[in-house]
Amino acid sequence: MTNLVIDTSILVKWLNKVGEEDLGLADDLLSRCMSREFEILVPELAKYECGNALLKGKKLDLVIGFKTLRLFYSLPIVFVTETEDLAVETFRIAKEWGMTYYDASFLALAQKYQAILVTQNVKHQKRPNEIEVLSVKEFGIRFYRPFVP
Repeated sequence: MTNLVIDTSILVKWLNKVGEEDLGLADDLLSRCMSREFEILVPELAKYECGNALLKGKKLDLVIGFKTLRLFYSLPIVFVTETEDLAVETFRIAKEWGMTYYDASFLALAQKYQAILVTQNVKHQKRPNEIEVLSVKEFGIRFYRPFVP
């Protein structure tokens, strides 16, 4: 099974489609993850990033916010707690590539688990050579699965 690290830009698409792009591709990716074709790994901090995106970015009311959070926690996601070793690697990547610690945490996780990082914001995830980063479009092309009735 292929490991995928899914960043917050994709997670939010799965939770609230308003104003989002590439929804068909994101939905296909989710469907394939739900069928366990891929293992989804995300750093623990994605819980906070998604919560903030739903609260501040999407401006969800309490009822919709609670339902959306329940959906989020029902997805087949492995939330990876940061260890000292992972923190050190995250810091190294952030420093060397001039990015935020938050963005680097997804890259460090992908590196640790030899996973592909899937994101909508490839520009935020500068591409260290040792870590494969794909946009949701690139992922769709690479892992295309023709519809079979």
